[in-house]
Amino acid sequence: MTKKLTRALCMLMMVLGTAMLAKAQNIVISGTVTDKSTRAPLAGVSINVKGTTTGTASNQNGQFSLTTSSASATLVFSYVGYGTVERQVNGAATNLSVELEESTFLGQEVVISASRTPERILESPVSIERISAASVRDLPAPTFYDALANLKGVEMSAQSLTFKSVNTRGFNSNGNTRFNQFVDGMDNQAPGLNFSVGNIVGLSELDVDNVELLPGAASALYGAGGINGTLLMTSKNPYDYQGASFAFKTGINHVNDDNTGTQQFNQMDVRLAKAWNNKFGIKTTFSFLQAKDWGATDTRNFDRTARQLKGGDRNTDPNYDGVNIYGDEISQNMINVAQSVQNQTIAGILQATGGTLNIKNLMDQQLTPRATPADQARFIAGLPAALRPAVQNYLPFYVGLGNNLIPNQAVSRTGYAEQDLVDYDTKSLKTTTSLHYRFNDKLEAIGQVNWGTGTSVYTGTDRYSLRNFSIGQFKLELKGSDFFLRAYTTQERSGDAYNATILGTFINEAWKPSTTWFPQYIGNYIGAVAAGQPDAAAQQFARSQADAGRLIPGTPGFESAKIAITQRSIGPQNGAKFNDKTNLYHYEGMYNFSNLFNNVVEFQVGASYRNYFLHSDGTIFDDATRDITIEEYGAFGQIGKRMFNDKLKLTFAGRYDKSQNFEGRFTPRVTGVLTVAPNNNIRASYQTGYRNPTTQDQYIDLAVGGGATRLIGGLPELLSKYGLVTNPAVTSDSYRAFLASAASGAPNPAVLQTYTFDARGVRPESVQSYELGYKGLLGSKLLIDMYGYYSIYSDFISAVEIYQNPLATAVKFNVPVNLTDDVKTYGGAFGLDYVFGKYNLSGNVSYNKISDIPTNFINTFNTPEVRYNFGFGNREIVKNVGFNLQYRWQEKFTWNSTFGSGDVPAFGTLDGQISLKVPSINSTLKFGGSNLLNKYYSTSFGNPMVGAIYYTSITFNP
Repeated sequence: MTKKLTRALCMLMMVLGTAMLAKAQNIVISGTVTDKSTRAPLAGVSINVKGTTTGTASNQNGQFSLTTSSASATLVFSYVGYGTVERQVNGAATNLSVELEESTFLGQEVVISASRTPERILESPVSIERISAASVRDLPAPTFYDALANLKGVEMSAQSLTFKSVNTRGFNSNGNTRFNQFVDGMDNQAPGLNFSVGNIVGLSELDVDNVELLPGAASALYGAGGINGTLLMTSKNPYDYQGASFAFKTGINHVNDDNTGTQQFNQMDVRLAKAWNNKFGIKTTFSFLQAKDWGATDTRNFDRTARQLKGGDRNTDPNYDGVNIYGDEISQNMINVAQSVQNQTIAGILQATGGTLNIKNLMDQQLTPRATPADQARFIAGLPAALRPAVQNYLPFYVGLGNNLIPNQAVSRTGYAEQDLVDYDTKSLKTTTSLHYRFNDKLEAIGQVNWGTGTSVYTGTDRYSLRNFSIGQFKLELKGSDFFLRAYTTQERSGDAYNATILGTFINEAWKPSTTWFPQYIGNYIGAVAAGQPDAAAQQFARSQADAGRLIPGTPGFESAKIAITQRSIGPQNGAKFNDKTNLYHYEGMYNFSNLFNNVVEFQVGASYRNYFLHSDGTIFDDATRDITIEEYGAFGQIGKRMFNDKLKLTFAGRYDKSQNFEGRFTPRVTGVLTVAPNNNIRASYQTGYRNPTTQDQYIDLAVGGGATRLIGGLPELLSKYGLVTNPAVTSDSYRAFLASAASGAPNPAVLQTYTFDARGVRPESVQSYELGYKGLLGSKLLIDMYGYYSIYSDFISAVEIYQNPLATAVKFNVPVNLTDDVKTYGGAFGLDYVFGKYNLSGNVSYNKISDIPTNFINTFNTPEVRYNFGFGNREIVKNVGFNLQYRWQEKFTWNSTFGSGDVPAFGTLDGQISLKVPSINSTLKFGGSNLLNKYYSTSFGNPMVGAIYYTSITFNP
């Protein structure tokens, strides 16, 4: 089916291209753009033929030239910080002189994503944030992607230096599946690992044309997903932005970091673009970063059963499980281990003697647990030689159990710190190449390749070292002034990525299996207690004996085991490596009929088809012995109308989406914008969102936590595979109550409560969101934007932790399920921008709250109630010198995820930069830093502490 659709799309593109190819004579228009007050040439001014895709940009001397087929054209000259100028041109023109005047008029930026049609940001029917190409140059953050955290209502989770997840309006997560990201129209979510890859595969800063962010649901226009927000990143085209650009940034991080000491980082970006006769254009970008990553070093003690931090460390708690220590998740109860050794010994001797000798009964008759060492030696000597080693090994457990010397205490294996397991040598290489051909002013064909690879660290249920991970996106697109057709594929390759938690566990197992380690520990503990040592000293002695000869990080034995395990796949090979080669194929199109109706009404329709091909060889999905594909399709329509002398605009939109595993869903949207005064608008909207369970929510089948937990998909076939219907599991709360009763010496199975799954399995979740907002200019220098929202989530996808076979060896499962009760959230934000002279002052505050929390719901709202940002800057405080400062603060909140749960402390951080323009070489020098005060902070539980980055950069032809 995919091949047929590809052929059909290609044929349709050819037909439309041929049909719309214009034969009109080309007309050349050229000239110069200057600053009205200084008469200096302006470089980078955008020049567009109004109503067409034809355009260019002025060069470093302010000169421009473009070709159009229109005998009469209106040229639009725009540049950030200057007023827009329109110039009517009839026929060919040379030496056209255009002057732009500096302007402090705010709110005139044109956005597209809010309605999928151009409109002033002041008139947007929903909340929207925007970063322009010009403002990217003045940002105080190390990258434009980092600067998203300064936008109103936006929060960010930093898992590593290059891996960050963006979110709005609550329910943040490390791999945020409720927030969509698009790069030049392509969804850049990794189809197998299920996280938006941030800017790992995205835009070079030199190639950013604009970034638009829609907080809240946008499914009616952009399809399933993105029920909490949508981010659209658009690159520069080779017609408007021609020439060569180069940027080099160098700096330091890990300042005052006792673990690593100060480290250097370097980043280089190159962009080349050229167009010929405004017909054929080509663009290529290259970006490479190399640095030492932030490290996750939280050694606090975490109780995985109770999902909370507890006191103690490795020296004081035998069952210590450090947050960022891996391998210590493997834990056994001391009494259970002793009983297991006893049962195995009895069974082994019964088999060896043909069922004639029960060694425990014989020892009870002739020895008793209180026998002296001499009595024990005589008993052993009286046994057949073949039985003596097994009985000698069993003796401590016989004595310990018989004399109640063994506490009802869980013991964990000794783990390894993350820094000894994860590759912190961060690298990021990304490149984009696109070919463009303009048939005429209204029709353009594009072929584009985005590809990136690198090494980073990601937090899921465990910490994952994404070593040599790569993802490629390949697109064909045909677009006109009223339509587009687009086909692309996302090709994900896990490279040498591995699970750090599994790695720590398997290094332990490679050295000494747990089946040997735990009995050694218990045996030595019994011996120490029998010799009169107190419990704490006996526990430490037992660990020292069981750990004797343990593999130490940095030694040849450790490194050899680490290499071997990371080269073997997860699953039967007992390795830690992922083997993911999942592909996504996506086809979509849209047509805007507004011009056919003379813009009396705005009317758009569109449709899409998507197919996932999961391929992990059983290392992530249940695809070890089968192929898994998932088909999705949808269509939308939108109609808008201005009324009452353009004072009111109403828009109605709706979309239908269907996935092969679930029932179809319809998501409507209604918006209204009322102009109460010039440049002052009140907006109201009712939006709905829809999210299919992710590929992992449906088909994951993976052991995590060192094998202590199995993640499985929520489809009925996965529940049946593990017998969770025929052999129901019990809830985690009741299992903890059962363990507590066992610890008191009186196990009470009556407290166990069976968990019953919905026969339909996991289903899509949806949201209804109501929003009221105001955006307006007070005078020409103060822009205010505020909004409030209320959202209701239905069939919210959460996860349930359950235990199967709780009275024997319990098996822990984590399964995605839908909540039966609605989840409700509300909040709002307020922002202002004020310009006085050449100075600009900005600020915003956001508030988010969850209410009506359902029973047994693990609250993953993961959002501070209050956070705010302040910015202050001047593009040119003195000639060619500018600065920008940004302060960000958020309050303390609780983070819950499958990795762990705990409080994230409040923090504030200051970013800043000073820029120096060097016109003689058309370059800009920048000196800056993020977290200038170097106060280390963490954005989410279990993730690294983030310190300062101090840098300097030079950009040629910015």
